[in-house]
Amino acid sequence: MKRKPRALRQLAVSAALFGFGLSAIAQVTLLNVSYDVTRELYKDINPAFVSAWKKKTGETVGINQSHGGSSKQAGSVIGGLEADVVTMNQSTDIDVIADSGLIAADWNKRFPNGAAPYTSTSVFLVRKGNPKNIRDWDDLVKPGTTVIVPNPKTSGNGRYTYLAAWGQVISKGGNATQARDFVSRLFRNVPVLDGGGRGATTTFTQRNIGDVLVTFENEAYLIDKEVGGDQFDVVYPSVSIEAAAPVALVDKVVDKKGSRKQAQAYLDFLYSPEGQEIIARHYLRPRNEAVLKKHAAQFKPLKLFTPEAIFGSLAKAQKEHFADGGIYDQIVVNK
Repeated sequence: MKRKPRALRQLAVSAALFGFGLSAIAQVTLLNVSYDVTRELYKDINPAFVSAWKKKTGETVGINQSHGGSSKQAGSVIGGLEADVVTMNQSTDIDVIADSGLIAADWNKRFPNGAAPYTSTSVFLVRKGNPKNIRDWDDLVKPGTTVIVPNPKTSGNGRYTYLAAWGQVISKGGNATQARDFVSRLFRNVPVLDGGGRGATTTFTQRNIGDVLVTFENEAYLIDKEVGGDQFDVVYPSVSIEAAAPVALVDKVVDKKGSRKQAQAYLDFLYSPEGQEIIARHYLRPRNEAVLKKHAAQFKPLKLFTPEAIFGSLAKAQKEHFADGGIYDQIVVNK
């Protein structure tokens, strides 16, 4: 057999290397646009998914993250941030994106449990020893108690705090007038409204403002565990809200990029036993009953109500309470 001239052999090698380079460049990279307090969760989810997908398909997938207040993040996606998937903390933020035409209207039927792979709830984080003796919601409206809550207009975390405060009055037999009065008194005790849950955490833990931080259960335990268990205590109120965290494919983006298969698999991974285990380790309440039972000791049982039970739906609550000129705006104006 005749050997190829050296120049041709070098060209063939170069072409092979160039082809490999193209393959590497062409690898799919997903963007997950998420809410403020899931940074640590996805730092563990992402490499686990990448490894599982590589093992299954041989393909290497990259994943980028964007975090902020849930409603602000939804606005960014509508404004052009090309998310392959959104992983939010309230269905109304995904509904808003769907209304813009980027996500299919039936997004919440595409995955189990209304497309929410886990839930959380609102709890209290207080300074070590609980010097203000904060035990339940009524303690948050006492004169001289300062409460840290993110802005309900921009943060799902803050919105769930508002809905939990309102709903706990109703769940105990109160009426709407009493609930409005309670929430009004609570927000009079809020000295600053950060744009998202992580900003509120910084205000409470680093700026040392406030007697109590109302936040998601997973955020409270993350602070207690990683920021300093010798500085804070987690307090469970007698009743709180169930906060389902939904996910969705951004159809227009994945079809444009050709990333639908990988994005679908990424969200499916959240429901897998491995994904549910990671979720539970981050103090988020998994849907998988076996995983939930395994971690039952870390999820204190408490009375929970759903937004639907108190408000009819999150969409109805959004329109009545958080739309411009709604009850929340009226409360803040009168604050």
